[in-house]
Parts: sequence; structure tokens; C-alpha cells
Amino acid sequence: MRCCSAQITGVWESPKLTIEKVEQVFCEAARAGAALISFPEQFATCWDPASDKNREDLTGTTVTGLRRLAERYSIAVVGSFREAFTPKPRNTSIAIGSNGEILATYAKIHLFTPGGEDRAFTPGTGLATFTLEGVHFGLAICYDLRFPEIFGLYRRKGVHAVIVPAAWPESRLRYWELFIQSRAAENQMYIAGVNTTGTNPVDRYAGASMTADPSGNIIARVGKGTELLYYEINPHVAEAARHDFPVENDRKDMLYASLMREKAN
Repeated sequence: MRCCSAQITGVWESPKLTIEKVEQVFCEAARAGAALISFPEQFATCWDPASDKNREDLTGTTVTGLRRLAERYSIAVVGSFREAFTPKPRNTSIAIGSNGEILATYAKIHLFTPGGEDRAFTPGTGLATFTLEGVHFGLAICYDLRFPEIFGLYRRKGVHAVIVPAAWPESRLRYWELFIQSRAAENQMYIAGVNTTGTNPVDRYAGASMTADPSGNIIARVGKGTELLYYEINPHVAEAARHDFPVENDRKDMLYASLMREKAN
């Protein structure tokens, strides 16, 4: 399955203008034969841990715009937006099929507390999966990469690839690559990180969107500018890796739980 990570800079706090801007991206990705295109974290507004502007529900500008473009260009899409929620919005990723159907939504579980995101947003409490062309996908967002537990849970659900929209700053870029490779190798799955680029009022970003295969090897990567990154996902590669090197069989979950209780006591 051919996929595309759209490393772009959105229009600051303007979902309408960003959706207009990315139509050409949909056109190019579809023309290149991609079945799925993914965008960075809160791409339609740019990520801001303190902003409560542009809260949207599933009928808002961002989601309806993505659904319209997905259907127009017959390509599935993963996007990210500030989902209206009480008392505080959620940082939500959404998967939409090539017919405009909503396939899955995922609210970011691990909010970036060092940047104050926890003060403005509500954390998610569940995982999200969807299937396209025989590939089982999971969703995570940015800071989630630092927490291997959810990727292990996706592994147990039979997920072949996790899409990770992000606004990962240039100052910590070396950890971006480290965590993408680590989560891929640990769980014998593809990890596709799609990062933003450019400078805005929050931070400076250096792109480096990349995809790691089930062995943890980087199979596709771009630089720091606006670029479309294409890569291939083969579910049989993930399944073969798990069959030939069955790490999962050596887990000791009951012991881990016991040790955690022991620590708590």
C-alpha cells in the first residue's frame, strides 16, 4: 500500500485557508498513486497548547473539508484538529476513507504537560484502529511516542502500522527519530511520523517526517521544508517479522503487574 506523509505548514488559526491550501496536496498525492495521505498535528490551525480557538465538532470546517477532498480525489486521509469537548477541547486525529466516510477518531492520550497542553485540553482515554487495503492502522499523536505502552497495545490488536501526526520541535529532533525507530522495532510494526515545518508563535520546526519499518529501519525520510513523503506498507512484512522473531511470547504481563503493585505499596 502506497502512502503519503504531507509535511506542510498550515495557515495559523485558519482552518478555512489551510483546507484551501492543501487541495493541491490531495491532487498530487492521488496522482502519485497514494491510497492514504496524512497531515501533521492540528495542521489546519497549527499546534498551540494554550489555544481554545477554532474548536470544531465532526461537522466543522476541518473535518468536512477533509471529507470533501477525500471523496473528490478518492484518497483516504488522516488529519488532526481541536475537537469541541466539555470542559476543554481534545487534540483529536481522524481517519477518513476515500469515500468521505469517517473511519476512526483518536484523542491524544498523553498531553504535553511541559508545554501546558494539559491545562487547555482534555486527554483521550481510548485507542483507535481502522483498516485500508488489508492494512490495519492505529493512531497516535506526537508526545504519545514517548510512551511505549499504547504501541504495545496496538501490537496486540494486530495493527501493522501506526500513523503519528506531530508538531515536534527542531530542538528535540534527535528524539523524534529515536522514538520512531524504537516503537517500530519493539512492536514489529511500521511507524509513520508526519511532522510540521517552519516557524510560528509557538516554536520552530524542522520537519524530518519519516517512516520506520517493522525492523526499526528508516525506509523513507524528508528534509526540513514543505515536502510530500511517499512510502510503502506491506502487512505481510510485519506479520512475517512477528512470526519469525516472536518477541511477544516472552512478555511477562502478570509479573509486570505484580511488580507495579509492589512499587505502589
